[in-house]
Amino acid sequence: MDIYILQIFNGISVSSIFMLAALGLAITFGLMKIINMAHGEFIMIGAYAAYIVQNFFTQYLPASFFNWYFFIAIPIAFLLAASIGWVLERIIICHLYGRALDSMLATWGVSIVLQQLARSIFGAPNVDVKSPNWLNGALLLSPGLQLPYKRLFIMGMVIICMLIIYYLMYCSNYGRKIRAVMQNRDMAASLGINTRKIDSYTFAFGSGLAGIAGCALTLLGSIGPTLGTGYIVNTFMVVVLGGVGSLWGTIAGGLLIGTGNTTLEFLTNTTSGKVLVFTLVILFLQWRPQGLFTVHSRSLDE
Repeated sequence: MDIYILQIFNGISVSSIFMLAALGLAITFGLMKIINMAHGEFIMIGAYAAYIVQNFFTQYLPASFFNWYFFIAIPIAFLLAASIGWVLERIIICHLYGRALDSMLATWGVSIVLQQLARSIFGAPNVDVKSPNWLNGALLLSPGLQLPYKRLFIMGMVIICMLIIYYLMYCSNYGRKIRAVMQNRDMAASLGINTRKIDSYTFAFGSGLAGIAGCALTLLGSIGPTLGTGYIVNTFMVVVLGGVGSLWGTIAGGLLIGTGNTTLEFLTNTTSGKVLVFTLVILFLQWRPQGLFTVHSRSLDE
């Protein structure tokens, strides 16, 4: 039972990363209908941002400062991924609205470019990011059940990010504009909302969230140029299962897929577990194509 509880806990921590990465994709996909195949590379950018900050603290600052580097790495990962996302939207994505297949092909090419750029800068082999000392160890609940501090920290960080996103989307003027454009772009534009600015800022914000997810992933293992490739499929599954453009749907989809993956892999094996989860998602979407939650508006009901 202790082993199974630990597996569920690990599944929830992985679900947290899925949710954080998928929230950005859900917002951009729901708002602009852009299939961003390079979203996984923004996860990779956030991971390498943490690696750069770690090296800076190691080489140029006293050893006593090292335990604080991760608090600096998180906003830098967000800003770096968001900046690259903003540039990508202004140069490429803005020409692809309403062309889903073209956007998928173009962003897939961008993902290859970003991967090769990472190989040129950091090398092809994976690199390790050392955790701060206070994240080493585990919370002992029983002799057979220990909850790692790293995963507890990831879950706490994701909860804070969720609260910030909720405030931004539902309690701020910018969030109201995003939801207005998402539900009826033409009507929002006629009321004076600059939809182009909303598009670029929202795409950058979604990319920044992926960067934070990548920063969190450095606590779980080594990182490399293809880090995001292993998460892009699960991220898209979370968005589609939860419902495109739905904050609550993304949270629910991330929890279901993360814990489902862990549970089925524990009961079978890694490959069979992933196949079973993918099959269950397909069967569910056959019954409910719109996902768990649906964003209702007059424009969608027409």
